[in-house]
Amino acid sequence: MSASSESQQEMAAALLRLGSSTLGESGGQATDRRLRPVWSGAVVAAPAYPVGCTPGDNLAVHVAVTTAPAGSVLVVDVGRVVDRGYWGEVLTTAAQVAGLAGLVLDGAVRDVAALEAHRFPVFSAAVALTGATKNQPGTVGVPVRVGGILVASGDWVVGDVDGVAIVPAGSLDQVLAAGLAREEKEAGFFAALKGGSTTVELLGLDASLISRGA
Repeated sequence: MSASSESQQEMAAALLRLGSSTLGESGGQATDRRLRPVWSGAVVAAPAYPVGCTPGDNLAVHVAVTTAPAGSVLVVDVGRVVDRGYWGEVLTTAAQVAGLAGLVLDGAVRDVAALEAHRFPVFSAAVALTGATKNQPGTVGVPVRVGGILVASGDWVVGDVDGVAIVPAGSLDQVLAAGLAREEKEAGFFAALKGGSTTVELLGLDASLISRGA
């Protein structure tokens, strides 16, 4: 294993441990809540490889599987035509052979049971049966907007049960440090709460703003 791949695995493990929620509150960018894991237990943390499709067409996705660096996550914008099965078991098999880490697609996928059987992490906005065409222009490696967030090659994608967060490549170290600090602070909260403190006290909340009934 090369030093770079080992470093990438260590970063992935650190980001996954913090999770999308903590990272989204620590300088990462939370994508729209419509992006959810397709199967229970799916998690991913890896660099992004952006893909842009003509709405209703997935030719760019097929090409991206052949051009994306091993270990990356395809992050796909399909435009306004959501209800197509842009991804399924065939592409999953190809992606696994290519060594890709996962998929975030701001549209629909299909073959959900097969995706779970393959244990390939997929996050999407919907599930749809109808297939996509494969003959329209698109882009690979060019920044795209997915889940409301602009994603470029090399940005980090962290997906888990809470959703998907994007960590810009240029602020990876700062976000990781902020996430670790937040984790430590919350650990102190947990200990204080078990000792009898309240969230109102710990967060310095103004309880006088809340009216009380009898």
